[in-house]
Amino acid sequence: MANFNEHDLTDEVISSFANTPNARLKFLIEETVKSLHDLVRRTELTFEEWNQAIEFLTRTGQTCTPLRQEFILLSDVLGVSMLVDAVNHREREREGATETTVLGPFYVGEHRVTPHGANISEGIDGEVMFVQSRVTDLAGKPLAGAEIDVWHADDDGFYDSQKADYATHGPSLRARFVTDVDGRFSFRTILPCSYPIPTDGPVGDLITATKRHPMRPAHVHFLVKAEGYEPLITHVFLDGDEYLRSDVVFGVKDELIARVEPKSEPALPNGERVSGPWHLMSYDFQMRPGAGLVPQPMMSAAE
Repeated sequence: MANFNEHDLTDEVISSFANTPNARLKFLIEETVKSLHDLVRRTELTFEEWNQAIEFLTRTGQTCTPLRQEFILLSDVLGVSMLVDAVNHREREREGATETTVLGPFYVGEHRVTPHGANISEGIDGEVMFVQSRVTDLAGKPLAGAEIDVWHADDDGFYDSQKADYATHGPSLRARFVTDVDGRFSFRTILPCSYPIPTDGPVGDLITATKRHPMRPAHVHFLVKAEGYEPLITHVFLDGDEYLRSDVVFGVKDELIARVEPKSEPALPNGERVSGPWHLMSYDFQMRPGAGLVPQPMMSAAE
């Protein structure tokens, strides 16, 4: 007859998964049960607190839509996304490869290849910024034909996929480039700004209740792929942003901070004439040999 107490219940639950055919799944379930049961015992969780947790997770799921993934946002603000990234990329810093960071919820998949120097911010207000970059191996050899997806928020802190007209107007402030024989690519855009994660859902309630700010420092996303090399998922952050040391999703690494130089020349590096000041971001990416999964587009949330 079953009569489990708080100490032997955990073992009984774990044993119920003993016939799980997938060894990795069995291990993950067992470790999850151990951690959850230990949390309940250590905190002496009350029924009220347990119900509040269930209600919070229920609301988190209900907030998800095809254009918003609140669970990604929850993972981000709890530092889980960056912890998974760190565990899976322990060797990169030692080898000299460019550091990784979170993919974020606004990657929507591949776009058509865009010419070097193209303006990906057509019709978007903001200060002009020109990005020039190079992709190499760990020894500095240029990688021709590497594919780079880029995306970032607008001057108001919104990504194109957050806007109601995204389906009809298509992408903006995002594009795909292919490196030339010297491993180079470049594009014109606008200067990104720091912005808040969405706070109108349960994750926002959590941030408010815990007196945390919801801000992310200004950055541009890059997803770099080259044959024979691990895909690189990263951001390049703008030096001087006030939130570099308090990113709400813990995504900043010192090596990913780039100085953006103010410029006053009448022409951009691609020869395009401009009136007034503009900004130049230069950053090179070092790829690590190997293979890896290319991320699949996920439902957008807000990062």
